[in-house]
Amino acid sequence: MNQLFTPVEIKNITVKNRIAVPPMVVYTWSDDTGHVTQKHIDHYEAIAKGGAGLIIQEGTCVNKNGRLADTQLGIWEDVQVEGLKKITDAVHRHKTPILVEIHHAGVAGIAENVVCPSDYECMIKGQLKKGRELTIEELHAIQQDFIMAVRRAYLAGYDGVEIHACHSYLISQFLNRRVNRRDDRYGQKPELFALEIIREIRKQTPSDFIIGMRLGGFEPTLEDAIAYARIFEESGVDFLDISYGFVQESTPVVPKDYPFKDIIYAAQKIKEAVSIPVFAVNGINSPELADKILEQTKVDMVDIGRGTLVNYNWANDAKEGRDVGTCLYCKTCMWRVDPTKCPGRLKHQYNLHR
Repeated sequence: MNQLFTPVEIKNITVKNRIAVPPMVVYTWSDDTGHVTQKHIDHYEAIAKGGAGLIIQEGTCVNKNGRLADTQLGIWEDVQVEGLKKITDAVHRHKTPILVEIHHAGVAGIAENVVCPSDYECMIKGQLKKGRELTIEELHAIQQDFIMAVRRAYLAGYDGVEIHACHSYLISQFLNRRVNRRDDRYGQKPELFALEIIREIRKQTPSDFIIGMRLGGFEPTLEDAIAYARIFEESGVDFLDISYGFVQESTPVVPKDYPFKDIIYAAQKIKEAVSIPVFAVNGINSPELADKILEQTKVDMVDIGRGTLVNYNWANDAKEGRDVGTCLYCKTCMWRVDPTKCPGRLKHQYNLHR
């Protein structure tokens, strides 16, 4: 692979290859406490052993009322730090950097009284959600939740954080002007909610602590996303991990003859507009495709998600020219139900031993 196994600099860290394992929530391994379990530790250590250059831990919630599931990992109280540090220690034993994605679901959450930048109704995963507009006091309290979560992330030994600002979650809701219809400064300047968080955590963390952002590529348009990317780069964000934003209220675009997915096109156009590293994601299921995307789009890293779940050793196998396996895209992800019964994983293991 010409590009995939070349190093890349992210702030003060030299990442050994261009493979990032993106945040993928495991819904059943914790409980209502949001505490780390041995399964989480073993999972992330296995990924580190597998050779990926960078690991971004699954969306970890900054506020119990902002969860997307009642078993989501948490970083909302100090007692959770001890378990989180066991993850970073396990990953660092293999000389692999790890970030944690900090998250609040907003209107997409499971709380009885879900909140949103402004009053808003939508269907999310087949459920009607009715979000109540945040008061200014609640808004500032949630900002503080993010700031305290980053302090805990630093204490737990993470190399940095990724701020979750896409996938229809709270910061995505602020950024999307079709959702955020506030008439105060947080509506007039949709990026302000996130900017104030970033500025404060920059003050409270060492200069070498990485702050990245998972940003929607169409929020609601590509032009909006490019403008936000420039703003967040100027604010001191160290990288941008481009995925889908508030999908119900977005307008994706892609040239007719473009060889990759629309969200990869968004990552390419954002990379052209900024100088910080940019990650691309979605359906990157082979080393050949990953390398082609890196070469043709000039993005800095590719997210290998499903492939890593099917085969923890994806990166090492790709480097050695071995079969990396492939996700079979089950209607219900069987890996999340029971990893030992994942059809893609079972097929890969069969191919290894036949």
